[in-house]
Amino acid sequence: MPVDTDSRLHLLKIEENIDFDHAPVLAPGVSSSLRQLVAERGRLAALDAAGLDPTRTALFVGPPGVGKTLAARWLAKQLGKPLIILDLAAVMSSYLGRTGANLRQVLDYAKQADCVLLLDELDAIAKRRDDRDEVGELKRLVTVLLQQIDDWPATGLLLAATNHPDLLDPAVWRRFEMKVEFPMPDRPAIEDLIQSLLAPHFEQAPQWARILAVALQGRSFSDVQQSVERTRRAAAISGESLEAHLHGLIALDQLSKSDRINLATMLVEAGLSQRTVQKLTGVARDTVRSHSQPGATARKRKGG
Repeated sequence: MPVDTDSRLHLLKIEENIDFDHAPVLAPGVSSSLRQLVAERGRLAALDAAGLDPTRTALFVGPPGVGKTLAARWLAKQLGKPLIILDLAAVMSSYLGRTGANLRQVLDYAKQADCVLLLDELDAIAKRRDDRDEVGELKRLVTVLLQQIDDWPATGLLLAATNHPDLLDPAVWRRFEMKVEFPMPDRPAIEDLIQSLLAPHFEQAPQWARILAVALQGRSFSDVQQSVERTRRAAAISGESLEAHLHGLIALDQLSKSDRINLATMLVEAGLSQRTVQKLTGVARDTVRSHSQPGATARKRKGG
């Protein structure tokens, strides 16, 4: 495995025998793009007959915690290949003159390996070459990267991820054959994730997944998962019920009035008393009662 000449640190992280605790939850557009990448490698003969190669390079774009690295792991597992992740902290040698050599060494190694390569935080090494704040060595890295992308073999799959697409050199952006936008998760996606995290451990997982999808909207997949797992740990070490600790995940200051009422209604439907719901959400019991009456939910869904 490639190492930095000076520090002797490994420049790559290799993940083999990838497994998941639960099925990855990704936006429909993301899932469609990933399935295409997998399908192409299953139909190489058809592509060859049409004079085409499978997609060699894909750029994942989106804020932190929305599943870019998870998607790379999923692809590697589906393709039956190890995932190699570039350690940018290692490749960016303190001796800047070695950084280009480190990058070439890493990419040449990955070209020969039957793997999926992920360049994480691509913007750290692929900045615009007209950025006057960057030293010449960092600018030269872009040229190295462009050459390597152009020479990437059709047998491999090169992925890159960035939280800051606006920082990328336009030439680097153009080199990637597929761009996949990773949005912040919507409410149904958050509900699916929470359901998958709670279901093996909690009978009331479906109800609480609906409740917390409202309470945690606006957060990334990573933030949601960390919040749920932190709460499960707190419940385990305290000996108290998980439900008692899940109440603490309801962040009212981040919800609009309508969402607080919606959340209050869900809590009542989940079996909590109106008095308890009022204490948790600050929504008056009369308001909760009016929205919890038989048929109120159906009328609301129909716009009535």
